[in-house]
Amino acid sequence: MVSTYAVLDDPAQWAAFSVPAPESQDADKTHGVWQSQVVVEGMHCGSCALNVEKALRAVPGVKQVTVNGATHRAEIVWRADMVKPSQWLHALHKAGYEAVPANDHVARTEGQQEVRRQLWRWSVAGFCMMQVMMYALPPYVSHDISNEMLSLLRWAAWVLTLPVMFFSADVFTAAAWRDLKRGTIGMDLPVALGIWVSFLVSSAAMFQPNGFWGNEVYFDSITMFVFFLLTGRWLEAKMRERAAGSLEALINRLPPSVRRQRADGEFDTVGLAMVKPGDILQVRPGEVFAADGLLRSGHTWVEEALLSGESEPLERRPGEALLAGSHNLRETVTMQVSALGESTRYASIVKLMQTASLHKPRLAALADRIAKPFLLTVLVVAALAAVWAWGESPSKAIMVAVSVLIVTCPCALSLATPSAMLAAAGNLARQGVLLRDVQSLESLAHVNAVVFDKTGTLTSDRMELQHVFTPLYAQGSAEIDTPALQRLLSLTAALADHSWHPFARAVLQIKNPVPTQTVIQQVQEHVGQGVSGVWIDGADRRELRMGSLAFCKAGSSVSELPASAQMAQVHVFDQNGWMVSYAFREVLRPDALQTMNALRQQGVSIYLMSGDKPAAVHAVAQRLQLDPMHVYAACQPDDKLSYLKDLQTAGKRVAMVGDGFNDMPVMAGAHVSFAFGQAVPLAQAHSDVVVLGHQLMAVADTMALAKRSMRVVSHNLIWAAAYNAVCVPLAVMGYLPAWLAGLGMAVSSLVVVLYSLQLAVPAVKARSHSVALA
Repeated sequence: MVSTYAVLDDPAQWAAFSVPAPESQDADKTHGVWQSQVVVEGMHCGSCALNVEKALRAVPGVKQVTVNGATHRAEIVWRADMVKPSQWLHALHKAGYEAVPANDHVARTEGQQEVRRQLWRWSVAGFCMMQVMMYALPPYVSHDISNEMLSLLRWAAWVLTLPVMFFSADVFTAAAWRDLKRGTIGMDLPVALGIWVSFLVSSAAMFQPNGFWGNEVYFDSITMFVFFLLTGRWLEAKMRERAAGSLEALINRLPPSVRRQRADGEFDTVGLAMVKPGDILQVRPGEVFAADGLLRSGHTWVEEALLSGESEPLERRPGEALLAGSHNLRETVTMQVSALGESTRYASIVKLMQTASLHKPRLAALADRIAKPFLLTVLVVAALAAVWAWGESPSKAIMVAVSVLIVTCPCALSLATPSAMLAAAGNLARQGVLLRDVQSLESLAHVNAVVFDKTGTLTSDRMELQHVFTPLYAQGSAEIDTPALQRLLSLTAALADHSWHPFARAVLQIKNPVPTQTVIQQVQEHVGQGVSGVWIDGADRRELRMGSLAFCKAGSSVSELPASAQMAQVHVFDQNGWMVSYAFREVLRPDALQTMNALRQQGVSIYLMSGDKPAAVHAVAQRLQLDPMHVYAACQPDDKLSYLKDLQTAGKRVAMVGDGFNDMPVMAGAHVSFAFGQAVPLAQAHSDVVVLGHQLMAVADTMALAKRSMRVVSHNLIWAAAYNAVCVPLAVMGYLPAWLAGLGMAVSSLVVVLYSLQLAVPAVKARSHSVALA
């Protein structure tokens, strides 16, 4: 088997399923530390995840293993100078599991084959169950059946039960045997034990009706039990796949092959691994762009919701950028590749989502640890139940033990947390919100204070004109449509065109400037103060200054202007005095106020910390109706961290919302942190949650979903506990037959997964989008 995996020992193959670990400093890839992602086959429960971790950690050179039983994904951190992929894959094979590289079409093919195998097992079990039930029915409805006919019906039922035992139920038997060989106990052991004990007792009763085990047979219960279990497992897998659908859809989104242009202009189908920067690719409607690049020919619309957070299709014309992982919606186009693989934004997003899908919430890890001692307890309880009922009938005692084994399988307990977390993570991914760790949802559910940065978070990168002040408009005017104001604006714009200061750029963005041939001579920019120049119009010569009030007054013989105008940020003077002043204010994000109101409705305290001047910070706080006592201005990074620690000391659970770079220290110190991903490299964003789009409302929506998620998890755990509290006594007293116990176990797991699916519905997406367009 090692030789089967040996092809993966070639370092050239590692990039398909591995990346160098962050701690690896070795330039030689054959001696560094690598992180590999694989999909593990044969996992059915939390105990399986623990067994996989145990098998991999036993391999020398494997430094760390993280396995998620809900997504069937594993991350292995290993040293290339101590171990090769074939060795830890072989160790996994010896433990009874198979693995294929993640993000590969092979993994998708294997998944499809496993679904087909499940359907075959289910179909055989269903067909045989119906036939066995038909043969089991006559003794229940008529007492005039001869012993010979009864024996014939039992023989027919026994024969039809054989395919169920050796084919349909083989999935439980193989998993239980694998665990026993390794000295571990999994959730399949009680199931397999119950199935085989029932079958052997029934077979003994059929061959020797007057023997020790009596003449009762349970072939109908066995086939029904296996059918119900397989039905429940298949539906559970489909629901779990739907819950995590957005995660898997994005992680496995790139096509395995593309159409690349040859030298003669024709297109050939080649593997994605053969594509290089500079290649020309053809992409048809409905297909996914496999690389970053530029549109060469065609005019189309693309869907980037899972990549950029843009919920509406975006128009793309020749020369415009295309993102790997986005969908081509309209027509066949060609693109020139500029980046592939790890160099794309898609790869950064996938890395975030893989990390989130691998990490377990604390409650899930606790449930997995409880599962093994719980199973041991189940075995002991089943044995005691059999001893208690033995005096009445050995056959009944065995069936009571079987019912206990089946009904107490802790599948629902192990699914309670991961099913809810995956559904929530998939919901957020569809809205352009990525979790670095699903544990963030649990932390967010307890947050009662949110700290916002101002610039770039609550505000956009633009300034808007608030008032214009002139000697004729001493109290300020919001209108600039008069000829006099338009002339002054044109003069100001001519000066501003020579500066890159933000306020100079804001002047140039004022709407409706009058086209002018105004030429400013002897222009000079005074760093941090303003711009000066000379404007000559015939005999009229003016020495102009634009900038701060102090700078402009210094060049004027008259320095007085109304108090209201003194608060403006941009002033224009000539040698004779004041001409015009412009008051600007920062542009808030369209949904900023709605976000504040939504957080207040959730009972969350809101704080604003900014390094900007107090006047600008308090102006934004006033527009957002924030408590002045919760506003901190002129903050250095150390000041923000100090204020954050004070809030935490006062008992606040704090979430920080910033840009991911300037707020790095305070984001690292917060319980949970948000970063807006459009402006930051995702792989370097020091945050727990990355918002890909521009919608600030995503913060409030994510917090609301986190609270809902924890409520769903609590309800799931209560249901799992209540189910066992009710059914175990019934099984011990003999009131719960094996087939009904199997149905109950399957239904309990389905209820947990189905209840978790409510978190996959993006109930707030439409509202958030409508606000963003306002």
